[in-house]
Amino acid sequence: MNAIVKVENVGMSFDTKKGRFVALQDVNLQIHSGEVVSLIGHSGCGKSTLLNLIAGLTLPTSGVMLCNGREIAGPGPERAVVFQNHSLLPWLTCFENVHLAVERVFGAREGREALKARTARALDMVHMAHAAHKLPQEISGGMKQRIGIARAFAMEPKILLMDEPFGALDALTRAALQDELIGVMEKTGATVVMVTHDVDEAVLLSDRVVMMTNGPAATIGEILAVDLPKPRDRLQLAHDARFAEHRAAILEFLYQKQMKRAA
Repeated sequence: MNAIVKVENVGMSFDTKKGRFVALQDVNLQIHSGEVVSLIGHSGCGKSTLLNLIAGLTLPTSGVMLCNGREIAGPGPERAVVFQNHSLLPWLTCFENVHLAVERVFGAREGREALKARTARALDMVHMAHAAHKLPQEISGGMKQRIGIARAFAMEPKILLMDEPFGALDALTRAALQDELIGVMEKTGATVVMVTHDVDEAVLLSDRVVMMTNGPAATIGEILAVDLPKPRDRLQLAHDARFAEHRAAILEFLYQKQMKRAA
C-alpha cells in the first residue's frame, strides 16, 4: 500500500504567556491510501493538533508533513475536513451549502448542470435529498452533520479528515451516522483520518487506531491494527471476541499505561 500521508519527526510548539508549550514531539506516522485511521487519547494529547497539521490549517515547528509526496504547506482541496460543529452557513439551504464547496473545487472545469448533479449525488449518498431546500435551522443536529459529510465527500478529496464528527450527538444518532459513514466509505474507498474519544467507534470504523500519549510533548504511544473483516456490523461485533480484545487493548493503554504515567 502506498503512503498518501507521511508525518516525519514532527513537533508542534506554541508561544503562551507562561512560555513555550510543546504540544507534539517526534511524531512519525504513515497513512495509506484507502485506509481508515483513528487518533485516540486523553484530552490535551494533541489529537486535533495532529489532524490540523495534516489538513494544513497549521504548520509544524519541526519535522516534515507530506501528502502525495509534496510538503503540506496549507489547506488544499485534496484534504476535506469535517468538524464536530457542522459549520454550515445558516443563510444557505442544505443544497446550497454543498453546492458552494462543489463550485469552488470543480467550477472552473465543469458546467452548471454538472455541478448541480454532483451536489445532488452527494446529498443522495447520505440520504438527505429530501432536505435539499431546507435551511440548517430547519433540520436536526444529526441531519446537519450528514450535510457536512456530504459537502466533504462532494469535493472528492483524497483524504477525509474528521475531528470528533459525532461527539455532540446522542448515542442513537451517533450509531446511525457511524453506520451511514461505513456505507459511504465502502462506496468511495476514501482515506479517512478521524479524531475520536470513543473506543467502540475507533474499533468499529478503523483499520488502525493510533493511541497518543498524554501531553505536553505528546507523541504516538502505540498503534493497533484492527483485523476485523469489512463491512462491519455493530450487532455482530457486539458478540465478537476479537472486537472485545481490540477494545480491551485500547482501554489498557488509555486507562492503565497512561494514567500510571500521569500519576
